[in-house]
Amino acid sequence: MEVFIVAYKITDDCIACGACADACPCGCITEGDGIYVINADECISCGACAGNCPVNAPVEE
Repeated sequence: MEVFIVAYKITDDCIACGACADACPCGCITEGDGIYVINADECISCGACAGNCPVNAPVEE
């Protein structure tokens, strides 16, 4: 059986506050060009970023 993990991505709604990066247990979120970016290869799809974002910018990809 093959298991697929769906990584999160950050939408253009991001206000670059950094709450998602602070909440990420694997450190896969970094500041990009005006918004934060999630490294999909490192994301464990735990949802911590989405749960801490004030504008609901992280969504399942």
